[in-house]
Amino acid sequence: MKILISDKFDPSLPQRLEPYGDVTEDKSRLPEADIVLVRSATKCTKEYIDQAKNLKLIIRGGVGLDNIDLAYAKEKNIIVKNTASASSVAVAELAFALMLSIPTRLIEAHESMKAGKWEKKNLKRTELYTKTLCLIGTGNIGSEVAKRAYAFGMKVIGYAKDTPKVREIIMFEKLEEAVKNADYISLHVPAVPETIGMINKETIAMMKDGVAIINTARGEVVNEADMAEALKSGKVHAYATDVWLSDPPAKDSPLLSAPNVIMTPHIGANSKENLLRISDIVVNMVRDYIEMVKHIQF
Repeated sequence: MKILISDKFDPSLPQRLEPYGDVTEDKSRLPEADIVLVRSATKCTKEYIDQAKNLKLIIRGGVGLDNIDLAYAKEKNIIVKNTASASSVAVAELAFALMLSIPTRLIEAHESMKAGKWEKKNLKRTELYTKTLCLIGTGNIGSEVAKRAYAFGMKVIGYAKDTPKVREIIMFEKLEEAVKNADYISLHVPAVPETIGMINKETIAMMKDGVAIINTARGEVVNEADMAEALKSGKVHAYATDVWLSDPPAKDSPLLSAPNVIMTPHIGANSKENLLRISDIVVNMVRDYIEMVKHIQF
């Protein structure tokens, strides 16, 4: 088997895969590859797949599959897998860190100290304790965020159309009912037709004044222009995001100049521990696939 590692994984991965085939990180060898390993940078479009004449398996190191043309891969009988469970803790920790930075005013405190100011009396904080957190999406990552919220004494409610109900989370069947009383809203849904642009001026109008929104899901879930307007008006107190419509964001993104935006460069899954977990799962998937092929051939 010829295995192409197309994006950055843990440095140990190439050596760990050597028992299972000819491993390369040379992207020019795509036409030879039986297996391609990607993260979010490589876009497995129809054109990309057509170049890979021998391709049989795509493994996405991470959760989202929006960089892969799933319909065309299926048409070409190419198996697509992801490492959905691996990134849950890493992304949940970042989501919670972003949320915690809002009431603690950490960014403002840090910047004021760097500027030589002493803003002790002006930087009034609030607490997460007793506040209501609404999780839009209660799958692997949302559930991990819920655990951390409970430890801080928060009330956790949720809305999820296609994910199973989580025992500890009070679930709502309608988005409007879920968001209307939330102090914080954390997004944990994929970018699919049903969710793209779901956080827009209409849904924001349903929310309580001064809500804070955290997005470690996908940039496409939020209408950037509507969010910027809500931040300017004060309807949304703060927006903390790790995700964008493109990586990096367009220079004219309205969020870059909007007030009270906390920004990170899509680092949610980029912990050392998570990269090792992803590699573990990838190695097992490659091994299992090769064993399956051997069994079929036998």
